[in-house]
Amino acid sequence: MARPTVDFWYEFASTYSYPAAFRVEEVAERFGVAVRWRVFALGPVFKAEGLPADSPFNWQAAKGRYMWRDVARLCADLDLAFAPPVPFPQPSLLAARVALLGEDGGWGIDFAKAVFAAEFGDGEQIGERAVIAGILERLGLDAGPILDAATGAGNKARLRAVTEEARALGIFGAPDFVTADGELFWGNDRMEAAFRWALDHAENAPRGAPGD
Repeated sequence: MARPTVDFWYEFASTYSYPAAFRVEEVAERFGVAVRWRVFALGPVFKAEGLPADSPFNWQAAKGRYMWRDVARLCADLDLAFAPPVPFPQPSLLAARVALLGEDGGWGIDFAKAVFAAEFGDGEQIGERAVIAGILERLGLDAGPILDAATGAGNKARLRAVTEEARALGIFGAPDFVTADGELFWGNDRMEAAFRWALDHAENAPRGAPGD
């Protein structure tokens, strides 16, 4: 019987998506659940809700201070390097567009982890084409054609469509975990709950859903 599949929705500008990306596969394996990585753009989701495209952690100073300390603790527990990026949030559209191609090419997970590490561990500017090119090259990929394809009209439209799919699922932040029966769990700290739900409710997943 196939493992139930949970969609892991992440945003490169999301602080909590960083530790989630580096533990999701290990936790999924422990639970016996498969994970499908899904990149999207959070700014348009905020805009559709009438919110600023900026991070909520910049709107509320106390909340922002707590978040930085919390993420630092999480990263220390995972032995991940962590330094708050400047500026925050980082422009993430280019990285997201490239990650979409990576989902097709089989290198999307490695690319996503490398982007997160560059942004939140090394302080690199992920909105810059040269930085993304360097990441691709370190992965042994031909950066030029990938970047050209990523910034083409068709791929830009694809990211918009994927982002609208995320919004239709009820996603309003990142990271998120969506089970095959449509249950939404928001936040790095809800990962285990999502996997437990996927296991307990696998029989309720609609026909044709991932994991069937």
